[in-house]
Amino acid sequence: MQCVTNKGAGAGLRERKKQATRAALSEAAVRLAAEHGAENVTVEAISNAAGVSPRTFFNYFDSHDDVFVMMDPDVGERVRRAIRDAPAELSPLDAVREAMAAELAEVELRHEVWSLRAKVFQKSPHLLARGLGLHMAEERDLARTIARRIDPDGHGGPDVHGGPGGSGSGTRGDSAAPAGADPCEDADIELYPRLLAAVAGTAARVAIEHWYAHSPPLTFPEIFRDVFTHLSAGLPQPPAQTDDRPSDGRTTES
Repeated sequence: MQCVTNKGAGAGLRERKKQATRAALSEAAVRLAAEHGAENVTVEAISNAAGVSPRTFFNYFDSHDDVFVMMDPDVGERVRRAIRDAPAELSPLDAVREAMAAELAEVELRHEVWSLRAKVFQKSPHLLARGLGLHMAEERDLARTIARRIDPDGHGGPDVHGGPGGSGSGTRGDSAAPAGADPCEDADIELYPRLLAAVAGTAARVAIEHWYAHSPPLTFPEIFRDVFTHLSAGLPQPPAQTDDRPSDGRTTES
């Protein structure tokens, strides 16, 4: 047992180092691109700013553009795994909320980098299009996971467990599905899982945008959970704002 424990600890340390290196490369790329434009930033410049070699860069990213759009290619698989492992008593919406909340916790810590990345995308439409393609692939895989959670023996298609061919494979470029993917490939996914996956992605985006516009005093986790509270309630119109309600429209408990 001691050997197993040590091996697990070593693997965890290696994974954290890999994540730190990937984050350093992504942050360096975004900061350089925000100043000079993504098209004018070379792999060598990014690697030098991150303190690694160009050869190390290509251990993490297949291409120059990937460093901007694939800041963490494993996040989708972690969300799907959390949904698969969520307690059975949680509704699909609650399971998705908790899985995404755990992954989005770093948004508040990396506020500046995410904000700069959005500006880089605005100035580089081809990166925005590539990011949209990745988002669509992740949304499709999330819908399949939701479908399998709802009905393990149903016809929601094979769940994605990070194997070959899925966007959660964890390899450097497997998730780079084109934005114009054939919608017929999703015909086996029922309406509710597809809708929930799409709504969850939109909810995360709206929460991030609202937090950028209003923080402080509200924290990002507060806003994110408020978004899902509205969804859980069926999106009724909130009560008119009064002096005893927070500025985002949440009611206070009596």
